[in-house]
Amino acid sequence: MRDTTPQPIYLADYQPPPFLIDDVQLRFHLDPQATRVFATIRFRPNPTVASGHDLRLDGEGLRLISAAIDGTPIPAQPDEGGLTIAQADLPDGPFDWTSEVEIAPQANTALEGLYMSNGMYCTQCEAEGFRKITFYPDRPDVMAPFRVRIESALPVLLSNGNPVAQGDGWAEWHDPHPKPAYLFALVAGDLRATTDRFITMDGRAVTLNIWVRPGDEGKTGYAMEALKRSMLWDEQVYGRAYDLDIFNIVAVDDFNMGAMENKGLNIFNSKYVLASPETATDADYASIERIIAHEYFHNWTGNRITCRDWFQLSLKEGLTVFRDQQFMGDMRSHSVKRVEDVLTLRARQFREDDGPLAHPVRPESYVEINNFYTATVYEKGAELIRMLQLLVGPEGYAAALDLYFLRHDGQACTIEDWLAVFEEATGRDLSQFKRWYEQAGTPRLSVSEDWEDGRYTLRLRQHTPPTPGQPLKEPLLIPVAMGLLAPDGAELVPTRVLELDAPEAEFVFDDLPAKPVASLLRGFSAPVVLDHDLTSEERALLLAHDSDPFNRIEAGRALARDILHAMVRENACPGPDYLDALRNMLTDEALDPALRALALRLPGQDELAASLHARGVTPDPDAIFAAREGALRLMSEALAPDLARIIAEMTTPGPYSADARDAGRRALRVQAVALLAYADGGARAREMFAQANNMTEQMGSWGALLAIGAGAEETAQFYRQWAQDRLVVDKWFAAQVSHARPERAATTAQALCAHPDFDWKNPNRFRSVIGALGANHAGFHAADGAAYRLVADWLIRLDRINPQTAARMSTLFETWRRYDGSRQNLIGAELRRIMDQDALSRDMSEMVGRLLE
Repeated sequence: MRDTTPQPIYLADYQPPPFLIDDVQLRFHLDPQATRVFATIRFRPNPTVASGHDLRLDGEGLRLISAAIDGTPIPAQPDEGGLTIAQADLPDGPFDWTSEVEIAPQANTALEGLYMSNGMYCTQCEAEGFRKITFYPDRPDVMAPFRVRIESALPVLLSNGNPVAQGDGWAEWHDPHPKPAYLFALVAGDLRATTDRFITMDGRAVTLNIWVRPGDEGKTGYAMEALKRSMLWDEQVYGRAYDLDIFNIVAVDDFNMGAMENKGLNIFNSKYVLASPETATDADYASIERIIAHEYFHNWTGNRITCRDWFQLSLKEGLTVFRDQQFMGDMRSHSVKRVEDVLTLRARQFREDDGPLAHPVRPESYVEINNFYTATVYEKGAELIRMLQLLVGPEGYAAALDLYFLRHDGQACTIEDWLAVFEEATGRDLSQFKRWYEQAGTPRLSVSEDWEDGRYTLRLRQHTPPTPGQPLKEPLLIPVAMGLLAPDGAELVPTRVLELDAPEAEFVFDDLPAKPVASLLRGFSAPVVLDHDLTSEERALLLAHDSDPFNRIEAGRALARDILHAMVRENACPGPDYLDALRNMLTDEALDPALRALALRLPGQDELAASLHARGVTPDPDAIFAAREGALRLMSEALAPDLARIIAEMTTPGPYSADARDAGRRALRVQAVALLAYADGGARAREMFAQANNMTEQMGSWGALLAIGAGAEETAQFYRQWAQDRLVVDKWFAAQVSHARPERAATTAQALCAHPDFDWKNPNRFRSVIGALGANHAGFHAADGAAYRLVADWLIRLDRINPQTAARMSTLFETWRRYDGSRQNLIGAELRRIMDQDALSRDMSEMVGRLLE
């Protein structure tokens, strides 16, 4: 019977480990059905904990062959979650635990622990996968050096650290840096390496390898260059050098996540390693660069300094996301990167904060930690680091980070440790700022203004709505970067940072020559919803003249959002002011083409649904789709001559380059083709598709055709051309579903689920259909509920073999309370059907239970 009452784990119940580990030695005799794992672990009592504790070792799905303490066999009896050695059976001082267990990697479909992917052995141990490999205290605050011997006839045998010995059918690795078990990694297979080297700032030569399946060697060049840029940047900006003799990356097709930062042996979803101009879009190249950097940066912010317990997950993830955002801004464009990051934050994290899955950046409890690898922990966590940097300044931030690395290297830390170094380095009291880590929900920042005789008064009020388990909120410390513009667009007050630390505050600006227009939240200085009642003329002024690039784009999106709201509710039409402002931005040659491309993008359907809901309007997915499509047609007709000129001007002659300049030009060109398709019936899109020599333009033009209900011939051609490339076929599946007309979305997805290439056990392929259906807002929310039923059917099926991926996909239903009663009834019935399944996993049980609360 399914456990209907999974027990939560609470932050308040944390206790330090009663035993520490000085050394771990592992030997693997690999076999698909019967791998033997031999472990020798040197334990010692934790001197900070009172004596008298049992030894508790985590273990799941292990067949225990033998166990001994200091060479004496013991009659250990595993239970469902591990085994316990009574204190009476333990020596008073240090001791060696030895064990032999058997596991079956081939049968491990959950892709946690040691499993197989296309004949390759690989591991995924974060968060609690190591307990599926051997008995061990599988918690992040138990850190130890590892020595690993791998025995197999396979040609490539890899683990953490440095290689120390090898022979026919075996290899040994030693990682001298203490690490928690979640950072353990092993890979064995028939692989090919792209090899390079990097000289660190202290003169050490580091061998770099990217390991891939035979045939993929030609797609690793960009990933290698991104790795070297990341290593150099971390030295130059944070003073952090790499600390081993070798750094390995392995590309794996079957992987639940994007990548994993295992010490010295990063394991990646192959989609974030492999790229060529013909098979990868510019967005793919940017993702590869960002994720390569993210996992490398974890070497210091996550590995050398890790988290004490999983409640502190954002300590490593939020900080490392912020670091990869800094890096990408330096490599490409800070303005473009900031707009993209905020759009992602709003689409993923604001949505999370606004529903039943809302939780603080540092949660207070969980049932299954895999369910808390969320946008709140990652993206909102990064926003908290950004606010800290803004509040203390670049010099204060650098001093605090230097102190953090100096004080906590080799330790498992907490949010309190993190904030303490900022307080010590800068002298600021951050007790109120800490509430950002403790309170869920997205704050609302409302604005009122007065103007009289040269005096401008700005009043700010903050309010955070109730969230599950937190009905009342305390005021936060909110940094508000702002400036003031004159009626002619001149800047009257340059950017300054106001600190709102009370429910309400008033800020006065004297001796101004004219009533200003306030540019608030410049650079999106805090993760809040801004309620600033501006006229369309004031928004147009900001769009045309604001010195802050983010707020220029924001003004255009706010204008578009207001227009689309009016179209949904009143059947209105975009006015000439908006179209003129958009034309001016589109044709502003001084502006980065990538920013101009972003200006052409209307707010998405889900974003419009959220903003309508926030205004007390029940969103109608069909009306939103119709309004947005109507706006696109009007924009296309009004801007057609300008779009045609942009398409001609934004070509990128010469060999393909993924650099920011060429990628920005292609982004604007493809966006222009997609918009023009509504006026020219897709003529330019067909022309681009036929001539495309890179995946960005091929996918962009094909997607433009699908969006207007065309492209059947191109769909067939695309598959014939790329049927043998697994990552491109993922794109083929996803594009058809995400661009399907709403009335055909569910049937399109259902038909693709029956396609011979739909391997539902592969997470990438599963997401390419089921995830894409969720991304098709009007199609997913079709009134007949067909999409709801299809998604629920597949979640039930996948949960039986891969609970982690299935549970994460259940978030497709997280906004269900927004919609009308009929849709709520349909979704509620599907959620209850999932909940009623026998043998439902802890992962899915927790998620659906929270959705239903």
